[in-house]
Amino acid sequence: MMIGYRRDIDGLRSLAILPVLMFHARVPGFTGGFVGVDIFFVISGFLITAIIVREMDAGEFSLLRFYERRARRILPALLAMIAAVLALASWLYLPGDFEQVPRSALMALGFMSNVWFFLNTGYFQAAAEGAPLLHCWSLGVEEQFYIGLPLLLWLIARFMPLWRSLVIVAIAAISFALAVLTTHAGDGFAFYLLPPRAWELLVGSLLAVGPIPTIRRTALREVLAVLGVCLIGLAVFGYDRFTPFPGLTAIAPVLGSALLLHSAPGTLVGRCLSHRLPVGIGLISYSLYLWHWPFVVFTEYVSDARLNGWWSLAVIAASLLAAWLSWRFIERPFRDGQRFARRKIFAFSGVGIAVLALICASMLPLAGWDSRFSRQVNQLVAARQDFSPMRADCINLDIGGERPACTYGASVPPTSLVWGDSHGVELAWALGEAEGRKGNSVMQRSRASCLPLQNYAPANDPECAQFNLEVLDRIAKTPTLRRVYLVGFWAGEDDQAQAKIDKFDATVARIRALGKSVTIVGPLPRQKFYVPRYLAHRAQSGSLDSARGTSAADYARDTTWFTRNYPRWRAAGITVLDPAQALMDGDATRIVAQGIPLYFDSHHLSLAGARAVVAIDPSK
Repeated sequence: MMIGYRRDIDGLRSLAILPVLMFHARVPGFTGGFVGVDIFFVISGFLITAIIVREMDAGEFSLLRFYERRARRILPALLAMIAAVLALASWLYLPGDFEQVPRSALMALGFMSNVWFFLNTGYFQAAAEGAPLLHCWSLGVEEQFYIGLPLLLWLIARFMPLWRSLVIVAIAAISFALAVLTTHAGDGFAFYLLPPRAWELLVGSLLAVGPIPTIRRTALREVLAVLGVCLIGLAVFGYDRFTPFPGLTAIAPVLGSALLLHSAPGTLVGRCLSHRLPVGIGLISYSLYLWHWPFVVFTEYVSDARLNGWWSLAVIAASLLAAWLSWRFIERPFRDGQRFARRKIFAFSGVGIAVLALICASMLPLAGWDSRFSRQVNQLVAARQDFSPMRADCINLDIGGERPACTYGASVPPTSLVWGDSHGVELAWALGEAEGRKGNSVMQRSRASCLPLQNYAPANDPECAQFNLEVLDRIAKTPTLRRVYLVGFWAGEDDQAQAKIDKFDATVARIRALGKSVTIVGPLPRQKFYVPRYLAHRAQSGSLDSARGTSAADYARDTTWFTRNYPRWRAAGITVLDPAQALMDGDATRIVAQGIPLYFDSHHLSLAGARAVVAIDPSK
């Protein structure tokens, strides 16, 4: 299939990059902007496959020339961005944040970022938001795809040329089935790795090899092009970080992109995409993708706040400027074969990768590079590790009783049980310390993001309800238990508040019917920043004494739906342990006591904070 330059494809690139930019800059409405990456995959599969097939069919394909084009396209701007990230992280990042940067940079240099982030973090998890090279995961997927694609197409051309389209369809179908089967696992496999992502690139490949007939009726092409835009818009504005992705939900942006690639030329949509503004954005889209995320990450890191309002606009403007400069002075010169011959581009690529790899390797032994900061700053940062030593082992993510409950305190049968989500982990440990001194022990049953409510089944964890039933069964079968502590992330306005309160009341009644006393642990004030990092930044600037947490008004707004039930529960003889008694100081949250942070992130108590809550006298 012959493909000349199409302005509408550059315009389609703008439909890919702008949603990603707006989503990461936290512009309201673009809740599904992350699907722009899927649009890039389809475009890339289409263009690269078309080039390979055309040259193979003409007997002119050269693997060396293919990788020369990839090197010119990808490496110069990528190496410049990685060098800038390493420099800024060396200057700005505190111990505990710095360690992952040179490691992730090494993975980016080897186009293995997707594997690295799959093994170490999730795209929508809080830890990912501080990773300035997170976005390189998609480059890893693409380059891994292009290692195998030329070989696949050569084998097909050599042994089964008449089956080319069918083979691609079969591989795409297997990849899509794998994506559907693994998306709900929630471990990032479907999101990050090539096997469940390959089908998106192969959809573009199918368009390039030509099994789909050309649509000659203008009216039909107009309709299909509009449908393509609508499908992309549905994903960009209708999805959010809680949408299971990229299984069945990826069909919308992938199909929408395919429809535009196949139908847009000569249509009204095609003419709009060919306008010089979307074309201009499309031309700088690669550099814009590379540079925008570090701008977002470093701005939020330094400010200890999420982008919003003018800050979002400033980051968008800075990203656009950096992208144009990168395109004009890095991308364009290195794509010019007259200025940089093949030997030069390979030499530059090899030397650039080697130098940056050596720099990263020299940074690894530095770990957090603590010597850059004062003792006080390092002590505050260290609070991010002030969590239960059994946190990883005692957040029970399975059902069926495969993992035994954790028990703390004296070596005696447990008299108390802490039941809740991840917010109960440190409280269980601190309570175990306190009860252990009395000769008692405390059992912990925790499941991340699973509130201790019977018949509670959140969409992102359908096994939560079964887990809670098993906890209730354990309570019934443990005669030594006298008290059950219910702990959950109750902070946050909730449109299902009354339904949760009803389930909560039913759960309490069930426990009391089993002859056990109940202590309700109220909402923990959540912060808008990572507390140890925020305090360390304050210490750096000499303003630690003025550090304040979330306001009392914000706390009340987030939690009144829950706390207004305190009088009713107390009147019914239920003990209420209110963390606000230890964590509120006048009109703001207390986030540090005697120089020790009370949180290890933005909403989980450190052990110091948990001990302060456990020490509360609930009778007051």
